[in-house]
Amino acid sequence: MKILSGTSNLKLSRNISKQLKLKLVNTNIKRFADGEIYVEINENIRGNSVFVIQSTSNPANDNLMELLLVIDALRRSSAKNITAVIPYFGYARQDRKVVPRTSISAKVVANLITNAGAHRVVTVDLHAGQIQGFFDMPVDNLFTTPLFARYIKRKLKSRKLICVSPDVGGVQRTRGLATKIKAELAIIDKRRPAPGKSQVMNIIGDVKGKTCIIVDDIIDSGGTIVNAVEALKKSGAQEVYVFITHAVLSGEAVSKIKKSKIKKLIITDTIDNSQKIKNNNKIEVISISSLMGEAIKRISNSNSVSDLFN
Repeated sequence: MKILSGTSNLKLSRNISKQLKLKLVNTNIKRFADGEIYVEINENIRGNSVFVIQSTSNPANDNLMELLLVIDALRRSSAKNITAVIPYFGYARQDRKVVPRTSISAKVVANLITNAGAHRVVTVDLHAGQIQGFFDMPVDNLFTTPLFARYIKRKLKSRKLICVSPDVGGVQRTRGLATKIKAELAIIDKRRPAPGKSQVMNIIGDVKGKTCIIVDDIIDSGGTIVNAVEALKKSGAQEVYVFITHAVLSGEAVSKIKKSKIKKLIITDTIDNSQKIKNNNKIEVISISSLMGEAIKRISNSNSVSDLFN
């Protein structure tokens, strides 16, 4: 087994390699003056199972192209198996046609990864579970719920808790966390008047005097979460903690969070935000390196990955 890292999240890759007590494969990945990506593998990987770690976060197209070129280089170097480890799977929000004459971009990305030569995909908290069906290969979708539950039990156990789904689509994820920490469940009923904008209509459930825990897979511009927190506070919530797997944090998101009534935003390191959130005490990062390292080890040893979440 060998671990190879792309350039999108070197910090996470190094932490995973430490967990596995392996060195990262020696590679040379660089950009030419016109933006073209060059990939060279500087060691023999013939007959090895190689795990390529690369989030397709901002700049999404560059990081995706880099992943495809690395997979192609490994295939041409006679790697036995190539597993694309994609902690944050970009384009996952474009998983269906919401209006006529639009592309299903998640399917296009799945085709690209398949045709490049990958044999397996490992990712974390896919925005839409059905994306697994876009691949004709095994896909392991890891969940951060156990990590969040551990944090809550350690730091918030004395409070009266209620888990809040930011929309109807996130109820299953929120119920999973609520079951693990033995908390009640509430749902925010919202509508989207335009892409990237949301308006809270109703809160289903009693949040008065309780510590609310919002759980979601992605925070992008931050507007939806900030509006949800505002509505919960108006309904009598004592304080609001937000748990997010993928912190895209585009535009003025960090500034919005800092000014908001969020008590604490807890995110994972599927996306490297170390520069964006520097000196921001409202945002805390939980590493998924141990979870991903264990999943990679189990796949390499042909053991069950689902047992990680039982």
